[in-house]
Amino acid sequence: MADQYAQSGEDSKPTEIPAIRWEEPPEGPVLVLLDQTRLPAEEVELVCTDASALVEAIRSLAVRGAPLLGIAGAYGVALAAARGFDVDEAAAVLAGARPTAVNLAVGVRRAEAAYRAELAKSGDQELAAGAALAAARRLHREDAAASAAMAERGLALLDELLPGGGHRILTHCNTGSLVSGGEGTAFAVALAAHRAGRLRRLWVDETRPLLQGARLTAYEAARSGMAYTLLTDNAAGSLFAAGEVDAVLIGADRIAADGSVANKVGSYPLAVLARYHHVPFIVVAPVTTVDPDTPDGASIEVEQRAGHEVTEIAAPQVPVVGVEAGGGIPVAPLGTQAYNPAFDVTPPELVTAIVTEEGVVSPVTAEALAELCATSREVTIS
Repeated sequence: MADQYAQSGEDSKPTEIPAIRWEEPPEGPVLVLLDQTRLPAEEVELVCTDASALVEAIRSLAVRGAPLLGIAGAYGVALAAARGFDVDEAAAVLAGARPTAVNLAVGVRRAEAAYRAELAKSGDQELAAGAALAAARRLHREDAAASAAMAERGLALLDELLPGGGHRILTHCNTGSLVSGGEGTAFAVALAAHRAGRLRRLWVDETRPLLQGARLTAYEAARSGMAYTLLTDNAAGSLFAAGEVDAVLIGADRIAADGSVANKVGSYPLAVLARYHHVPFIVVAPVTTVDPDTPDGASIEVEQRAGHEVTEIAAPQVPVVGVEAGGGIPVAPLGTQAYNPAFDVTPPELVTAIVTEEGVVSPVTAEALAELCATSREVTIS
């Protein structure tokens, strides 16, 4: 069994390079991203000078993860404003770059609203650009604080549901510092359990089709000194059957008003397995991921990705002899059609709890979510 055992000594950070940062060199402001398509082989940064470059980075998944997409979207508006581009146009193309992840549009709207408010007040383009940047930076700080709060609330919930520690947690996709202004969502809870000496094992689904669990979550777990084991997605059922999973922790890209959760494809089968085996299925996400304008799971637009991600095996950033750059090695007959959704939707009745920075919702109902969001708005306004 492929395994990684906990390391002794101080925890190291998952990466020494921040996932996103704003810089102002002499030639003009830029947004610098850690290129997540190159991990874990190498840590390389992308420099975006305009919104179109950022959109390409978002679509290629160089920058990804719901909370981080919100931050990136806000900085993208600020970048367009600071460099004198059309802010309305930049905001529209940024907000539509990934349709399922609601945080992206939320971040874009916040920075755009700050820009418009200042422009209406002062008529000064430079001041308006500064207001957009301030809004982006504020969102960045808020997300870091939200991450810490979710980790604390999530660990408390684990300890309540599973007294005695020694938690064996299964996670899907990637939800650590690579998707957040802080230490992440679901991964942050597992990391808190590790630091408290209460994590026995982190089971990491490889997460098809883009292997973000294998490439990114395992990378972050190793860098943090956590005890983890990587498994293929279709091996998870055997772990449940053997009694080796105490809880499932995942993030979310959008949570509908009724509590339906859109997350990386493969999450829904885990929820079904967890229910059958009486294992808590816990979603960890900031309040900004809850979308009251999406009434239910059926209303969530699910992004469909290219079929070649299924019909070919490729490591785009790693040279392979005999394979064209950016291409892959076919594993299916030529012309095979592939069904390749990026996400699936888990109904609320299969979710044990939703953990946010503002509180824990359990059982998951539309009424409880609405109350949580209303409380969050009051806190923000005050």
